[in-house]
Amino acid sequence: MAAWLTSEQQIDWRAFLSVLSLLPDQFSRDLQAEHGLTLSDYEILVRLSEADGRSMRMSELAEKTLSSRSRLTHQIDRMVESGLVTRRVCADDKRGYFAEMTDAGWEKLVEAAPAHVASVRTHLVDVLSCDEFKLLGDISKKILDSLDDDSQSKVL
Repeated sequence: MAAWLTSEQQIDWRAFLSVLSLLPDQFSRDLQAEHGLTLSDYEILVRLSEADGRSMRMSELAEKTLSSRSRLTHQIDRMVESGLVTRRVCADDKRGYFAEMTDAGWEKLVEAAPAHVASVRTHLVDVLSCDEFKLLGDISKKILDSLDDDSQSKVL
C-alpha cells in the first residue's frame, strides 16, 4: 500500500492540480478574448507552422498535441469551418488525412502570437525568477520522462 501524503504534500499536490487546470484556461481565455482562438486552436496552428509545408498527418498532429484522434478531428472540423486549416486525403494510402494550415491560419497565428507570449509571460514566466522557471522546466521534463519513454519527443 502506498504511503499517504503528508499535510504539506497534500497542499502542494492540490496547488499543482489547480495550476494544471487554471493556467491553460487563462491562456485560452486570453486568446479567445483577443483573437477568437482557443489554446487548442493555437497549439494546432503552432504545430502546423513548424511542419514542412505547414502540413501534418492527422495521427501525428494528434500525438504532438496530446489529443485523441476523435477530439482532434472535431477540433480540425471547427478550424476548417473558420478557414484556418484544410484537410486532405493522404495520397499514399487514401485512409489517412493531412491537416494543412491555410494562409488565413498563418495570418491568425502571426497576429495572435505576441499576445499569447505576453499572456504566458504575465501568468507564468514573470511570476517566477529565472532560476525558478528553469527549475520548473527541469522538473517538468523529469516528470515527462517518468511517464513514458517517448513522452518528451511527443511534446517538445
